[in-house]
Amino acid sequence: MPATETRDAKARDAGAEGRRPSGRLVSLDAFRGLTIAAMILVNNPGSWNHVYPPLLHAEWNGWTPTDLIFPFFLFIVGVAMPFSFARRLERGGSRISLLRHSVRRALVIAGLGLFMAGFPRFDLGGIRIPGVLQRIGLVYLVAAPAYLFLSVRVRAALTATLLLGYWALLMWVPWAGHTPGDLTPDGNLGAFIDRALLGGHLWSQSRTWDPEGLLSTLPAVASALLGVFTGEYLRSQRDRTYAVRVLSAAGVTLTLIGLLWGRTFPINKSLWTSSYVVFTAGAALLALAGCMLAIDVAGWRAWARPFEVYGRNAIAVFVGSGLLAKMLIRTQIAAPDGGQRSLYAWLYETLFLPWASPVNASLAFAVSTVVLWWAVLRWMDHRRIYLKV
Repeated sequence: MPATETRDAKARDAGAEGRRPSGRLVSLDAFRGLTIAAMILVNNPGSWNHVYPPLLHAEWNGWTPTDLIFPFFLFIVGVAMPFSFARRLERGGSRISLLRHSVRRALVIAGLGLFMAGFPRFDLGGIRIPGVLQRIGLVYLVAAPAYLFLSVRVRAALTATLLLGYWALLMWVPWAGHTPGDLTPDGNLGAFIDRALLGGHLWSQSRTWDPEGLLSTLPAVASALLGVFTGEYLRSQRDRTYAVRVLSAAGVTLTLIGLLWGRTFPINKSLWTSSYVVFTAGAALLALAGCMLAIDVAGWRAWARPFEVYGRNAIAVFVGSGLLAKMLIRTQIAAPDGGQRSLYAWLYETLFLPWASPVNASLAFAVSTVVLWWAVLRWMDHRRIYLKV
């Protein structure tokens, strides 16, 4: 066989390996799993007083690797949409039925977020209304109908409007005596709207602003829509090697645009600034291209299998890990000094702290949490238990 034909055959085989019979893009499952595993890692240190800086969010402006996780997940939600909707349409579904399904799914996701915020006491007087799952639900509620009923050009215009409009609102609109362009935690327009509409239902660590606030959900929709464009392209492009090149070029371009825009409109996760959207979308494209290069082109599948397990039960592990952490923190046991200690702290201090420095013990605790949940998800995957919403 000629060398060119051999390469073509290998590329076809890799492409076949990169897709499951169900039409799932395995590299996307791996990317989703990597993102969720990273979220579990940063959310579960042994002690918040001992954490390596890259595993913490930036204090305000700027970014760390941790600040990439949430926008990556919204981007992945967008990428998956053309694939999942196409499968439903092929099975005889209609766009209206898909819309109803999307609304139900968005409400369930947001409802799970509210349940997690209230668990276990459900004090409705002070429950936090915004949150990670609440934002995912709201974003899905807008992005799904946009994909189903708007043309590519209209969606592109909507994405640009969300990014430029949000930039204009924060930088040009004065409010309640504040000068335009106030991007401080308490002084930005989004914080004012959240205080006016949500009052005492904001993030407990601030009470005056919320990192998943209402106004900043608008550019978060753009994060998902940029993923939708990527998913549409991947469905139409069967040459995975060429697709990796295109995604890489687009990723570098968006990353640079985001960094340049960030000079005048700072990259800020808590405000979900437009520069942050563009920058993180570029980084997500590069990460997805890397997964595709390894899995779909080179055929290196083994390393990704643990993350595929995470990717197939993403919402389940996010909710389960959050509830487990809350229960461990709220369960009090007797300490040697006669006081009370949370079971969470006891596990960290008893099982990890004796043999490592505080920061490394804290990291080991987080890694152990990731491994524990991988074992649970591996058991579920082996029995084909997938909790979907």
